[in-house]
Amino acid sequence: MFCRVLGLVLCSTALTVYFASHSIGTVVVTTLACSLLLQLAYFASVLFLIWRSARVSRAGQRAEHFDSCKEVGSEEPDVDEVANDCADLLQRDQMLAISLLLP
Repeated sequence: MFCRVLGLVLCSTALTVYFASHSIGTVVVTTLACSLLLQLAYFASVLFLIWRSARVSRAGQRAEHFDSCKEVGSEEPDVDEVANDCADLLQRDQMLAISLLLP
């Protein structure tokens, strides 16, 4: 489905530019630029979905951790400990984003 839509957008862009300019060189450059913009938008949307997923996951983990602290009667975690956990999650999410881009 995604490939069909991508092909349709690129072909319609190429035809529109060709009928407007009657230049094959302009068609090639414009189609490549359009392809690059579509790839950047796709990459940004994947990063956004990973960020949103991590944010929801962290909120759920914090709620679970808070509930377990209340049940056991232990103290809440240090600010440094929570910051380190968040940094570890961010690094894991960045590695996941990179692995999604590799073929």
